[in-house]
Amino acid sequence: MDIRHALHYSQTETLGTGELRRHFLVESMFTPGSITATLTHYDRLVVIGIMPTDAPLAFGEQQAKPVGTSYFLERREVGFINIGGPARIVADGTAYDLAFQEALYLGKGTKEVSFESLDAANPAKLYAASAPAHAAHPAKKITLAEASPQTLGSQATANARTIFKYFHPGLLPTCQLVMGLTRLETGSIWNTMPAHTHDRRMEAYLYFELPKDAFVVHLMGRPEATQHLIVRNEQVAISPPWSIHSGAGTSSYAFIWAMAGDNQSFADMDHIPMGELK
Repeated sequence: MDIRHALHYSQTETLGTGELRRHFLVESMFTPGSITATLTHYDRLVVIGIMPTDAPLAFGEQQAKPVGTSYFLERREVGFINIGGPARIVADGTAYDLAFQEALYLGKGTKEVSFESLDAANPAKLYAASAPAHAAHPAKKITLAEASPQTLGSQATANARTIFKYFHPGLLPTCQLVMGLTRLETGSIWNTMPAHTHDRRMEAYLYFELPKDAFVVHLMGRPEATQHLIVRNEQVAISPPWSIHSGAGTSSYAFIWAMAGDNQSFADMDHIPMGELK
């Protein structure tokens, strides 16, 4: 598990491109036949890429040791969204099959968790986010239709998009994890603009469905001192609570957002007037 320590914004504003990427970008999220995990000290969120091929994978000591417990979910919750081929997750003996863009929540105390692809020629890609948990909530599979689709933006502002909310208080109980997927319409490139911050929680973006030579210019930093990351397909941008998190792509794309922190209100954000960005 890779570990990313927290930085104050005054430190971040002195970083060059390479250092900025090292602290705030996960460049390799999915490796065939492996579990890839990164723990950030911003609200102790862990982002995980799971790509089983011809053999099952499972959470084990490599995931548990960095969080200081005997098994990974002893004091944590986790949400999975499948962006690959059909997947099966087995949690304490119960099997859950996930198609493309279906999701699964597992609560605190789930001890044995394994993953497999139901079609090795079309492997699953399970993207997961895990946060510390104070209570045990029941497991729940969520389909795309259940994920509260909401349309936002317009073609006139190049940000027409649909938001799918998988893990939020209106659908199921979680301790602090809020997670969903946003898909931009063809011809739209901007996400989350006008920009906002929310100092009560952090956020991470997994960008995906970007063509090989395409990228997203992900804006971060304080509104009055913005910085940027060039983000390629299936890479994760880590956003501290003090930072905006917005981007524009060279093509349409989708992204998964995951939040952890003090509250679970999707509307809790401090909007930044367009004229204040620098």
